Amino acid sequence: MFPIRDHNPSGRRPLVTYALIAINIAVFLAYFPGADSEQALGWFFYTWGLVPEAVMSGQNSVTVITHMFLHGGWMHLAGNMLFLWIFGDNLEDEMGHLRFLLFYLGCGLAAAALQIAADPASAAPMVGASGAIAGVLGGYLLLFPRARIDVLFIFVIFFRVFSISAWIVLGVWFGLQLLNSASGAEDGVAYLAHVGGFVAGVVLTLPALMKRGGRGYWAQNAGAPPHPETRYKITPTAIPRVPKR
Repeated sequence: MFPIRDHNPSGRRPLVTYALIAINIAVFLAYFPGADSEQALGWFFYTWGLVPEAVMSGQNSVTVITHMFLHGGWMHLAGNMLFLWIFGDNLEDEMGHLRFLLFYLGCGLAAAALQIAADPASAAPMVGASGAIAGVLGGYLLLFPRARIDVLFIFVIFFRVFSISAWIVLGVWFGLQLLNSASGAEDGVAYLAHVGGFVAGVVLTLPALMKRGGRGYWAQNAGAPPHPETRYKITPTAIPRVPKR
């Protein structure tokens, strides 16, 4: 089950969101398809990914930025870029281009900081834009809790799109990150980085919310975006049936 689009149109072209997506894709194509072996790819990640042990010893400090533009595979890249595509334009619209860029990088740094603080002796490299994008999700949730999100649900051969409020979609997502980080899940996903980025996104978006009237902004539009939503026609998915003779 994952989001495929929102009903929240932006009022201007999200140039920074487009640029971030383009840079992430370009960087990925520059190293991943041509990697000679998994060992070579691992060494690349160890050099340019975020290694807490190295950062804490004063080495490779630049990796607190470079790790945000690396991805471990095609699905890792596609998932992150999908989330940035869906939710990034609206925050950029509200914050402006430069503020949104600083916001994005700040959330990525906060995500890295929490991951390092949790295990400063770790020698495992962390890569991915997930921490920064988690901040975008947190900011979106704060400003547009009742924006409609279309979610694709897949169960075996059953496919169906549901329209759900953002607070449910993003709240469940954040809850899963908390649950997995608390349980110590060892599946290679930096859940604490997601938590750190999300919380940073909420905190850094607070000034934008207060500027718009705080709770009054929510009350004015019942938590929905302050403009007409985009409407999509959602129809049930046809499941082939085998008739009896």
